[in-house]
Order: sequence, then C-alpha cells, then structure tokens
Amino acid sequence: MLALRVYCIAFIILTGMVFAAPVTIAAEKEFVAEPRKSETEKIIRLQIFLDEQDFGPGIIDGRIGQFTRKAVGHYNYIAGLKYNNFSRVLSESSRRIKKIYTTYIVSEGDFKFVGEVPSEPEDQAQVDYLSYRSIHEFVAERYHTDNAFLKKINPSINWDKVAAGTKIRVPNVTPFVIEDLALNKSYPRDKTLSKRLIIVDTAQKLAVIWEENKLIATFPITPGEEKFVHRGKWKIWNMITTPVFRWDQSMLDTGKRSDESFKLPPGPNSPIGILWAGISKPGIGLHGTASPETIGRSRSAGCIRLANWNVIRLPALIRPGATVEIR
Repeated sequence: MLALRVYCIAFIILTGMVFAAPVTIAAEKEFVAEPRKSETEKIIRLQIFLDEQDFGPGIIDGRIGQFTRKAVGHYNYIAGLKYNNFSRVLSESSRRIKKIYTTYIVSEGDFKFVGEVPSEPEDQAQVDYLSYRSIHEFVAERYHTDNAFLKKINPSINWDKVAAGTKIRVPNVTPFVIEDLALNKSYPRDKTLSKRLIIVDTAQKLAVIWEENKLIATFPITPGEEKFVHRGKWKIWNMITTPVFRWDQSMLDTGKRSDESFKLPPGPNSPIGILWAGISKPGIGLHGTASPETIGRSRSAGCIRLANWNVIRLPALIRPGATVEIR
C-alpha cells in the first residue's frame, strides 16, 4: 500500500454543490523528499488515471501535490467515499492503467511548432505564431508534464540535439495533439453543455464543472489577483481556439483598457494559450497559458488560467450559455 500523507480538502455538500471548506494541507516541505521508485510509479499511475477521468491532478510528475490530493477527494465524492480514502482510487488506477510510460517518436512535422519566442509584447506582435521554444517543451506539454520530469525519465537524451526519430519516454496519458487544433474555431451553444455550471473557486484554485447535481470534472487554475476577482454569476459568452490576444499593459496592471495595446498572434506560448472562453464580464475569461508549471502558484490579472491540455477539454464539457460562478 502506498504510504501517503493525506491532508485533503473537506467538502460541505449543499444543494448539490461542493463548497470547499478551509484547506488543511501539510506544508509543502512534507512532500519534498523524493519518493521511492515503487511509490513514484504508483503516484504516476494515480495521476494518469485521475487525468483520464477529467479530475486534473496538475502536472504528471510522480509527486503528491495539492492538486493530486484534491483530485482524489473529488473522485471519492462521486464514488460516495470519504475524501481521504486512497485505497479505492489506487486500486482502480492499478486495474485500469497497465503502462505508466509510452514512447513518443519525434517527427519532422513537430518542428513547425517550435521556434524563437520574443520576450517582449511589442516584439511578439511582429511574428506570426507564438510557438514552443523547444521540442522539450513541445513534448512536455503534449504529455501533461514539465521539462524537469521529462529530463528525469530520459537521462540519456541531450535535449539540445533532439532530432526527428528521437525516442522519448513519456507518461502514458492521452496526449494534447496541437496539430489537430483548428485555427479560430468558434464553438456554438449546445442544448446540454450550455446548461452546465462551472464554479471557479479562487481559494481552492479549482474550476469545478457540474451538470445539475452531478460532478463532471475539476481542473487546477490560476485565478486573478484578489483586487481583480469578479465574484458573482456570469455566462460563457464565446469560445474560440487559437485566438489573437490584445495585450494591454494598463488592463493587466489596473483592470482598465487603454489606447496602447499590441495584437499578439496565436500559439501555445500566447499569454492566453490555445483557447479563450470569454464570459459576460467584459475582458474576463477562462483560457490557456504559456506557463503550465505556474498553475496554482501565481496570479493573473483577473482571468482564470488553465494548462493548455486542460483548457482544450472545455468545449466537450461546457459551451457558450453555461453559467460561470466565481467565488
């Protein structure tokens, strides 16, 4: 049995919604120690299983962090179990996830998504696409992990010399296939998905999707800075892939639009990632990110950021017309 220190969220069930009570989580130093190999593999299997169930565990990295613990709690909620019961989910993940790793072979076509990304908005506005900075970054996001974990499980790879044909060990999760992403695709209303509710819990740093009294999915988020949080009920106004982004420093600093802005092209390293879901509060939306490793740790200027591999799932879960409740 995996020895896990579980200090998970408590749930208060009220009118069919999950209201997160104050989090009781051990300090991060409790989880700094490197797990033994057998434990790491169990955690990776657990993370892959939760990710496949749309209970986002955060980055797949073999470590029990806050989002993996919260994903277990939500999985247990729909199963009618106590939030801190790890035995059922470990058993399910062992039964259903036979291989924790698979192999990705780099192709020539991958390199068209890789290139230099200027650091300043005015320079970014001069290019056609905000690509990945490296094949390393491309593969990490594709398999819901980060550069550090890929290095760890591929110790012999020289990441500066990766070429077509290179074989890379990756988590065995459904990949985020950016080449299948349509340019400027808008999603219409849907008779079922437009009736759903997404609760943005800024304290728990989670987006929780409901259909009436049924919990559908949860994903880690970075909420806006407290002074920019627009609490209340809103509607999903529009939803579009690979959008152009209007960079306005005044909007980011003060929440107010100015006449000085830059139009930034689409791409995975756009500040709003690969999908924008605007809400009925002007200028605010749920969107992707250029920095998935910062989800849950940093703060945005009012919007709600998700990892690109999570935000691209939204059109299958909610559509324009769905209610967004920001708490």
